[in-house]
Amino acid sequence: MMEIADFDALRRAMAENSEQPEGPARNARAEQLLVAAEKLNIPLAVIEALGHQLKVYNYSSEKDKMFVPFARLLRMWDERPGDFDEYETHSLHWVFKWMTAGMLDQPHVPLASIEKWLGEMEHRYRLAGHSERAVRSAEFSVAGHIGDLPRAERAYAAWLAADRDRMADCPACELHGQGGWQLRNGRDAEALEVWGPVLEGEYSCAHEPHTVLASSLAPLLRLGRLDEARAHHLRGFRLVRPMESMRGAYADHVEFCALTGNEARGLELLAERPAYFTDTGQPRSRMEFLTVVTLLMDRLTELGLGGQRVPGPAGRAWTAGELAGHARAGALELAARFDARNGTSYVGDQVRERMAQRPLADRLPLGVRAVRTAPAGPPAPPVPAPAPEPAEQPSLPALLAEARRLSDALRPHALEAWEAVARAAEETEVDTYVRAEIADHMAMGRGPAGVELFERAAELYAEAGDEGEAIAARARAAYVRALSGDLDEALARIDDPYDRILALYADDATGVRQTASVLMSRARILMRQVHERSLGAGAAEQAVRELLALVGGRGGSDVRLVSRAAEGRAMLAELAEHAGDGERAGQLFRQASAQFVGAELPWFAVEYEVRVAALAHEQGDLAEAERALRAALEHGGPYVEPVGRAQLHLQLAEVVGGRGAAEEAAEHALQAAHWADEAGESGTLGAWARHQLGGFLLRQGRFAEAAEVLESALPDLSAERHGDGAVVQTQWWLGDCLSELGEHHAAAERRLQAAEIARHWPEQHDHATLAHLAGESLGNAGLPAEADQAYTRAGELWRAMGNVHFLVRALRARAWLALRTEAGPKGARALMAEAVEECEAALAAADDPAAAERLAGELGQTHRQFGDLLARSVPEDADDPAIHEAFEAALAEMTAAISVFAGLGEDGLHSRTAAELAAGWLEADLSRPAAATARARAVLDAYEGADPADETVRSRRAEARQLLEPTEE
Repeated sequence: MMEIADFDALRRAMAENSEQPEGPARNARAEQLLVAAEKLNIPLAVIEALGHQLKVYNYSSEKDKMFVPFARLLRMWDERPGDFDEYETHSLHWVFKWMTAGMLDQPHVPLASIEKWLGEMEHRYRLAGHSERAVRSAEFSVAGHIGDLPRAERAYAAWLAADRDRMADCPACELHGQGGWQLRNGRDAEALEVWGPVLEGEYSCAHEPHTVLASSLAPLLRLGRLDEARAHHLRGFRLVRPMESMRGAYADHVEFCALTGNEARGLELLAERPAYFTDTGQPRSRMEFLTVVTLLMDRLTELGLGGQRVPGPAGRAWTAGELAGHARAGALELAARFDARNGTSYVGDQVRERMAQRPLADRLPLGVRAVRTAPAGPPAPPVPAPAPEPAEQPSLPALLAEARRLSDALRPHALEAWEAVARAAEETEVDTYVRAEIADHMAMGRGPAGVELFERAAELYAEAGDEGEAIAARARAAYVRALSGDLDEALARIDDPYDRILALYADDATGVRQTASVLMSRARILMRQVHERSLGAGAAEQAVRELLALVGGRGGSDVRLVSRAAEGRAMLAELAEHAGDGERAGQLFRQASAQFVGAELPWFAVEYEVRVAALAHEQGDLAEAERALRAALEHGGPYVEPVGRAQLHLQLAEVVGGRGAAEEAAEHALQAAHWADEAGESGTLGAWARHQLGGFLLRQGRFAEAAEVLESALPDLSAERHGDGAVVQTQWWLGDCLSELGEHHAAAERRLQAAEIARHWPEQHDHATLAHLAGESLGNAGLPAEADQAYTRAGELWRAMGNVHFLVRALRARAWLALRTEAGPKGARALMAEAVEECEAALAAADDPAAAERLAGELGQTHRQFGDLLARSVPEDADDPAIHEAFEAALAEMTAAISVFAGLGEDGLHSRTAAELAAGWLEADLSRPAAATARARAVLDAYEGADPADETVRSRRAEARQLLEPTEE
């Protein structure tokens, strides 16, 4: 530890320690600083060090330690109040509130002691002349904790009625408590309304909106406002994650996961904070944490995952079932201690009620990567119900009738019905025809592996006397051979069934269905020949038209024939597309889709609407592409496989986002990520969906949510699978989010990582931009030397590309940074002068009027910044001649800027007046009131007749009048 030699050094050390992350290390440093303060033999130094120690204890997991320094502070105040300055006097009274809350959190502190302390607080506040608002707020907390709701109601009313003064909690914290009271009384909507100003950013503090966001999760879920709940979780958890003292709010986020089907994410949250299981400094928040751990573990157990390994207290391995028992016992033991102290059962009742909550959503997609802990379905009951009496299994005739009905109607679950028939048939004798049907449908479910079963079905149909079905089964076997890649064999084997079925049909020895089945198999085989071998389409088209001639107009209520006609039309669409006639192909695909929908078979239309969307996209008809994708989603309903749903939502997100509808695009990208996770494609399709989702959230200004999603996407994104452009863009977007959130060091890391990838690209604009942005982030992070390196790299790239504007901006940024590095004012002036020279040289060489005008604007801004830099770079200890010289040089640059902006006419008006006012203040500092007045009047004259509603005009006029006041006096 560095030696603390004086009071100023102590204050600097305490300020530095305040900026460190919450936790034992910061607390230990505060204890060392108290020792150092005591050695200075300055009472105020000890007081400030005790106050610092008390503060870091309060914002940590060691809250129980803050009573000792406070007791010492109070004793010092009672003995020598004169040792306290105004700030420390205020702080001493302020932390009375912390003591009341801190005592409530400790079950070993008797209730009588808390009530006595409340009285002490009221007495001292009255003596100090403070409002009773903070006292009544503290009384409300005590009454609410022990369950004395009538007293809590009275204290609540008195709290709101009392005047706000310097001792009242900040508005954000007060609103949190007031909304909590609405929540406790079952008024979810009213609670959210009270919290509105905090949630919307009107009020904030060190712990808000962190806790309000966490507290809002359950009521939002209960009210069915799921989108808001998801947003509050992503935004709020990001705020809570780095703050050790916020175990209670962290517990709210774990609870949210347990109530929304996000059990896997809940486990991830537990793994991030293993110390929360055991930290004892604040028993109440530990009880809250163990309560929601119990809720989560019970949920996993209900899902049949009681034996799954889960994160738990260090020192041993835990299963969900074991941790449920451990956490329940711990939470209830703590609740019993509070209730024993309070003389009520209120705390224990609340804990048991919270543990017993039921899920409020089967699975709420969050956008971040997650895996399901159980298949989708209704929430399991809290207690396993008694096993029902085994239902009587349907008879084989009933199963067979149902399977035939589903097959005839082409329903999605027909194959499952035939599987049930097959199982039942294993235990009884069935006739040959039924065995043929079973073999036929089992073959359909096996795809390319179904050849032998189709051949067996053909034999059985023939044995049963149905020659038409036998031929159709052989034709299906031929088509399956084509699916398995044996196209020549398929072509050879389809000819005989084709000839035989036509002969049978001509003799009325078989029906339209069987004949259409054979013609369809033949057409499918010939279509594969067209696609795989790029052969002429004549034979395939003739086969399709022959099929359509057979079934056209015959469908009626026979959905099988309607289906054949629709598929045939789609085949013609494929042939048109193959021939390059995309417009005709789109028309035919739409007709095929319409036929399927008209026959109440919408799930078959999905494929064709997707084809329409692709064609429309190629033709630049994005409106039609959007319509077709929406139709595909609508028609597919629950029958589209998860990966297909993910792809449809992702395509729709890209189309909708392309026309600027970022909010709807984000919803589709969210659904795409969800269904990709369901399909086991988190690392491929899911990563791309999260990449897109993060971008759409960023476009809406939802920076915290976007950052969570993009950070979740990055580990799965790779140049090999997604392209290095996607990796760079994700890093870039994430850097933008982090910059907006004030996380400048992390933003710089992301931007530099992206720049390193872009460094290898042939086109260097992105590389330069990212290096420039990294310089900005590094500067904001307080790393001027590193920022200068990044800007230097960017400047070299801008120079190589001939981009004077950004070269000049990089030089200007470096000039300002130089004031904070060893280069100092001299280096700063040299860099700004170089920026002026670059601008002037480019302007002199410009032969395009528009380019020259833009360069002139850049030159004017550079002169203006040069003037600001010269004025601000004067050392504090400079003598009057040095100050005068610097201000004169600054004024010269401002005058040059005014001249340049004046040459731009109306386009440079606002920039000119800003420079004119800056010059006026310099004139005033140089004791030239007449010149300052002239510049102020020049600004007022420039805006003569300007729109008074224009905010810039109003601001400039106000500043000009302000400049006139001292000069006129």
